[in-house]
Amino acid sequence: MTPELLVLTLAALLQAVQFALFSVTAQQQVGPKYAASPRDEPRQLTGLAGRAHRAMNNHFEGLILFTIAVLVVTQGGQSTGVTQAAAWTYLGARVLYVPAYLFGWVPWRSAIWFVGFLATILMLIAALI
Repeated sequence: MTPELLVLTLAALLQAVQFALFSVTAQQQVGPKYAASPRDEPRQLTGLAGRAHRAMNNHFEGLILFTIAVLVVTQGGQSTGVTQAAAWTYLGARVLYVPAYLFGWVPWRSAIWFVGFLATILMLIAALI
């Protein structure tokens, strides 16, 4: 397994942790009866549950592009120290992004997101060189 694939696996596990965090906070807000229902009438999540939901969705979006970068690097045989460092940087940024979003670290949340995004773009560019 390449280091980039290892990081992708860890990023997927982070996504699972974020889903669990969202699930727990959302259920605390709406209650178990609504959570187990078909949810025909949607409820707007606020506070910590709403932020956990948005952070989770943001990682889904970032994970798509990161997955493409990892596949291009791995399948293209382009794994280098640069792509490996970029992958670890992406993961570090995503780990920091969770508390940054949950606790409203302004403007750091956006800066942390940007670091992860740039790391992904660097991987894609490095695969082309």
